[in-house]
Amino acid sequence: MATRQPRRTSRTLGERFAVLDPATGEVFEEAPDQQPDELDAVVGRAHDAWRSWRADPDARAAAMLAAADAVEAAGADIAPLLTREQGKPLAESHAEIARTAARLRYFAELDVGPQPIVDGRPVRSEIRWRPLGPVAAIVPWNFPLQLASAKFAPALAAGNTVVLKPSPFTPLATRLLASAISTALPEDVLTIVTGHEPLGARLASHPGIRHVTFTGSIPTGRAVAKSAAASLARVTLELGGNDAAILLEDVDVEQIADRLFWAAFRNCGQVCMAVKRVYVPARRYGDVVEALAQRAKSVVVGAGIDPGTQLGPVNNAPQLARVERYTARALAAGARAAAGGHRLDRPGYFYAPTILADAPPDSPVVTDEQFGPVLPVLPYGSLDEAVDAANGTGFGLGGSVWGTDLDLAEAVADRLECGTAWINHHAELSLAQPFAGIKESGVGVAGGPWGLYGNLRPFVVHRPEEV
Repeated sequence: MATRQPRRTSRTLGERFAVLDPATGEVFEEAPDQQPDELDAVVGRAHDAWRSWRADPDARAAAMLAAADAVEAAGADIAPLLTREQGKPLAESHAEIARTAARLRYFAELDVGPQPIVDGRPVRSEIRWRPLGPVAAIVPWNFPLQLASAKFAPALAAGNTVVLKPSPFTPLATRLLASAISTALPEDVLTIVTGHEPLGARLASHPGIRHVTFTGSIPTGRAVAKSAAASLARVTLELGGNDAAILLEDVDVEQIADRLFWAAFRNCGQVCMAVKRVYVPARRYGDVVEALAQRAKSVVVGAGIDPGTQLGPVNNAPQLARVERYTARALAAGARAAAGGHRLDRPGYFYAPTILADAPPDSPVVTDEQFGPVLPVLPYGSLDEAVDAANGTGFGLGGSVWGTDLDLAEAVADRLECGTAWINHHAELSLAQPFAGIKESGVGVAGGPWGLYGNLRPFVVHRPEEV
C-alpha cells in the first residue's frame, strides 16, 4: 500500500478520511468515508448472499479453513499496516494475525448438530439450530483484527453473513484482512464498511440486521443497544472493564512482578481485560510499588515498527487526553507517581508508563477505566476490604488473585464479581472458553460453543413416533 506524504490533519478528505500514525501524529493514509445511505445496498447484498451461505455447512467450513490460510499468507503485509495505524509493537501485530487465523479454524471445525429432547412423551422432538441472518459487527481500535474475528468467525460458522465496521482510527488493516479473506469466501458474505458516525448507529439500527455484536465503551454500548431495539435485533455487547488484581500476604513479589506488569501494560494498557488497579496488603505495599515502578522505568517505549520497542504509543489523541486528565486529577488529589506521570516529549501520542501510589480510592483513575499506560496500586488492611474494593465498581469483566496458597487464592477469586477470574496470571483466554462480563461490562457471551450458539436460533421439530 502506497504511503502518502504526511500532513498534520484529522479532517475528512472528500469521500475519504485521514488515518494517523499514533507514533508520529501524522496522516499516512486515507480510507473510504462511506455514508449511512449506502448501507441499504450493502445489507441487501449480505442478505442475498446469506441464502446460499447458510445452505451448506461443509462448504462453509472449507471456505473458512481456506480463509485462515489466506490470512496467514497475507500476514507479512497486514502486520506492518496494523502496527502503523494502531501503534502496537510489530510482534504483537503478528500475534493478532495468528489469533485471527486460529479463530477461523476453531469455529470452522466446531460442529453443532441436532439435539434430541427426551421428555417421556410419545413424540420425537429435536432441536435444529438455524442462523439468524445478516450480522453487524462493530469493532474498536485496540485489537482491530482479533476482535473482528471474534465476531465474524462464529457468525460465519453459524451460517450468517457479516457486515463489519472497524473503528475510523484503525480501518486499514481490517480492509487488507478482508481483501485476503475474500479470496476464500463467496462475494458479500463478509463486507467491510468504513467511516465516521452516524455510520455505526445506522448499521446497528438497520432493519435488515438480525444480530448486532459490539465491543467498546459503556455509553456507546447503550446507544448501540437502543439502536438495535428498533428492529428487535439480538445484541452482544462487550463493554470494557476495570479489572482488579488482589495480591495476597504470601505473594512472591519478584516472581510475579513481570507477569503482573505486562498484564496491566500490554498494548499500552489498551486492553479491556487488562489489570487496571492492584490491591496489596499494607505491609507489602512498598515492595510492590517499587517492583512495578522499576519495570515501568526500564521498559522501552517507541514506535511499534522499531524492533526494540516493548511499548508503543496510545492509539489516538482523545484517548491520550483521557489518560492525561485522569492521571492529573489523581496527582492533584494526593497520588504519587512512583514512575511516569507525564506525556513524553516527542512527536506522537506517547505517555510514560506510570505507576501511581497513594491514589485516592474514589479518584476516576481507580473507579473508571483509564485504558492507557497508568496503573494505580492501593493498600488494603484485610481481604474482605480488598474484595469489597475490587467489586465496588459498575464493571465486572475480569479479575485476578496472586499468591502462593492456591486454595486461598481460589477462594478469594470465587468472591469476585466478574465473568472470568485468574490465579497468578491475567487476561489469558482460550478459544474454547466463554468470555462475558457482568454488570455494566456486557450483555451476551463470546467464545467457544457459546459464541457460536449466540449466532443461532433454535428450531424445534416434533414428530410422532412410528405406529
